[in-house]
Amino acid sequence: MKSITWLLVVLFLVLGCQREKAEEHGHDEHGHDEHDEHAPAGAAAEAKRQDDPAVVRVEKSMLRDLRLTMALAESRPAGDSVTVLGELAVSEDAYAEVGTSIPARVVKVLAAPGDLVRVGQQLAELESPDVGQARANLAASKARLDLASASAKRRQELGAEHIVAQREVELAEAELAQARAEHAAAGLALAALGATSGSGARFVLVAPVAGTVIERSALLGRLVDAHRPLYVVGDLGRLWLLVHAFERDALRMRTGASAHVTFPALPGQSVDGPVTRIGSRVDPTSRTVDVRIELGNPSGLLRPGMSASALVPLGDAAERVVTVPIESVQRTREGWAVFLPRAEEGSFEKRKVGRGRDLGAQVEILSGLAAGERVVVEGAFLLRAQAERGAGEAEHHHH
Repeated sequence: MKSITWLLVVLFLVLGCQREKAEEHGHDEHGHDEHDEHAPAGAAAEAKRQDDPAVVRVEKSMLRDLRLTMALAESRPAGDSVTVLGELAVSEDAYAEVGTSIPARVVKVLAAPGDLVRVGQQLAELESPDVGQARANLAASKARLDLASASAKRRQELGAEHIVAQREVELAEAELAQARAEHAAAGLALAALGATSGSGARFVLVAPVAGTVIERSALLGRLVDAHRPLYVVGDLGRLWLLVHAFERDALRMRTGASAHVTFPALPGQSVDGPVTRIGSRVDPTSRTVDVRIELGNPSGLLRPGMSASALVPLGDAAERVVTVPIESVQRTREGWAVFLPRAEEGSFEKRKVGRGRDLGAQVEILSGLAAGERVVVEGAFLLRAQAERGAGEAEHHHH
């Protein structure tokens, strides 16, 4: 009985000490903050919101300096694939190098690099003695043709009246046929010089295809020859990506398969395009096969010569997976995560995801994210650092 009494005394002393400590820290015996009893509900909600570990907030002043970029989570075939490197080029189906086949001097420059031109539009005016001589030959042949034509007509009329012999009529007709042939040959000679338009010694270069003036070496007064084109014109609205695939991969590629293309110069941006040609020859040195992928370029952002990386599916793949740029997936204390922008400026949701295979510049997402959702790409590691700093401060406060 005496031991039980002492036990109750000790218990009351312990409870009293705990209550005094709670009161010193502003808490009652139930663990509630006495100062919060009269606090407005909105402030309590705001405090709770600020402590949400799944939300990362960045001050607006800092947000401008981060230069964050976004990308959409994409759905793509789940089958095996390979990453190949290549370079953009102008489609040869809409490409032309425009020059002259004879020595000439540039007397007018009518188009500049970057200009959009149509078929037949004038690019430059040139002057050449050869063209002047060819045009003079054409004019002389035309005069002979007119004379022969008139002579043949007159003799035919006289022959019909039996004033001249039939032999003279036949001779006149033969001279007319020869004059016609000479005039046609003179016209072909002028056309072969690329001088069908112009007058005298001058002739005009015209665009044989519609597109953009990519290069121009024509300068006013410059002497030019056939060794170098004066203009390069091509349609930049649709480009070719030329890549080189190892023979073992090229054998499993299929024309028509959709390739996913990314560019080092354009982080966070990508373009899909079909494989339109797989080479039939293996390079004996590199053991690779040339593969062509066609890409649309409606905005004109892509440029010939840009390097690119293409993820090309191998074989048939009916199943699809969700992928995001590899930079957007960050390793956190809780595992892999991505950051999604929220409606509130400077607010980002940290979402845990299941990471799958690396697919070149992309990574497979097994869970936690759906196709079409926006994620942060450039700057994701800074958001991770901000989230970890916030978590560390919260732990210190609780301790």
